[in-house]
Amino acid sequence: MNAINFSSVSKWYGQFQALKNIQLSVSKGEILVICGPSGSGKSTLIRTVNGLESVSEGEISVLGSSIDQVPPGKVGMVFQHFNLFPHLTVLENLTLAPVRTLKLSKLEAQQRAMHYLERVNIAEQASKYPIQLSGGQQQRVAIARSLCMQPEILLFDEPTSALDPETIQEVLDVMIDLANDGITMMCVTHEMGFARKVAHRVIFMDKGEVLESAPPEQLFTAPSHPRTKQFLTQILSH
Repeated sequence: MNAINFSSVSKWYGQFQALKNIQLSVSKGEILVICGPSGSGKSTLIRTVNGLESVSEGEISVLGSSIDQVPPGKVGMVFQHFNLFPHLTVLENLTLAPVRTLKLSKLEAQQRAMHYLERVNIAEQASKYPIQLSGGQQQRVAIARSLCMQPEILLFDEPTSALDPETIQEVLDVMIDLANDGITMMCVTHEMGFARKVAHRVIFMDKGEVLESAPPEQLFTAPSHPRTKQFLTQILSH
């Protein structure tokens, strides 16, 4: 069974069509990287998977169900700007949803939170507030927060684009480690080195369409669509 299935999915914002007849399946355990220029529909695409964006046409099934029937926590999301609660400590950020949504006891939630903070190498920061952390540390907290819900699918929306260059690698290292866990991952990113190393498949989007889908080595070395080739020439020359 596919983890995610897009069937003839389109999305409009007024007169602007953000997604155009998307046909795409993501296998269970697959790591799919989505690349393309700004405004190509990448973020809109993954935000439809957890219902943050509704679709105008077509259907999306997630883990064999329609989006509104997927149990809470099965789809996790890591945002570009962390979206941590500033008035809560790191530990409180991680335990909030497991207690409220999964009905874990406070102790169970704290034990789970510490497990995942250790997993992303940031357990010593548990009592701090987000403002006391670097961007890379905040993003690792955000990843740990998603993991506390024990999702089957993790969505990453440009998780390193708001970070300083020296902290990007620490977040990518965590994502590379997670890739070995068998979690289905959809990741919007410009980090082509990460895509090459970790992705099973890379799709290239432009103007709301999936123009190309291929294993990373094939897409990077011998893209079949001229627009993909143009994009990669620009991004890889920097």
